Amino acid sequence: MDSDTPTDPIPDTAPQASLSEPAVPAQGESRLGQKQKAWLGMAAVAVALVLLTVMPGPEAIDPNAPPPSADAEAAAGASAPDDAVNGKPAPLNFTLKDMNGIDVRLASFKGKVILLNFWATWCGPCRVEIPYLIELQRQYGDDLVILGVSVDDPMEKLKPYATEMKINYPLLVGSGRQDFQDAYGPFWGIPVTVFVSRDGRIHKKHSGIASKEQFEHEITSLL
Repeated sequence: MDSDTPTDPIPDTAPQASLSEPAVPAQGESRLGQKQKAWLGMAAVAVALVLLTVMPGPEAIDPNAPPPSADAEAAAGASAPDDAVNGKPAPLNFTLKDMNGIDVRLASFKGKVILLNFWATWCGPCRVEIPYLIELQRQYGDDLVILGVSVDDPMEKLKPYATEMKINYPLLVGSGRQDFQDAYGPFWGIPVTVFVSRDGRIHKKHSGIASKEQFEHEITSLL
């Protein structure tokens, strides 16, 4: 062979890694991954235990809790129907029992300003209003009659409550008298107050709690 003829290059005999062969993690990396998984598992268990601790159990729910009273949102939604009854004749052709079992004819109060307050002993906002009504009955008693209509309390519950609160106006039993409540409804909650003029017309219906100043404003406008 001619010595000037180039010889073939000597191939590199070092083995090359196949591109398709998966990389094997180092021993330290494998241990770190296992530790991370263990810590994540322990954290998940801890979160679950905290949630079980703070969540109320079935015993925390009172099945005998009363329905909610009228709040600001309900009162705002009821304002349009309330205004719709203004100026209409008040349904005074009803007779209800008072807390002593005596019949009370609403028509007998015609000629005075009538304030019908629909309430209940369990109603917190109603309880707030009662001192205002007591004071207004005392102040305007010659020309005003306030009637507190309990929507669902039994008769025997009213007298102790009236004594406790020192109520000086008649309390009527509205429980079982859906006909009467429908005549002044619909009610989206309580308290609800209806102001009736001397000539027996609905002057204003107010849903939700009212201040003494609001009560007095409507009363004095009718005197």
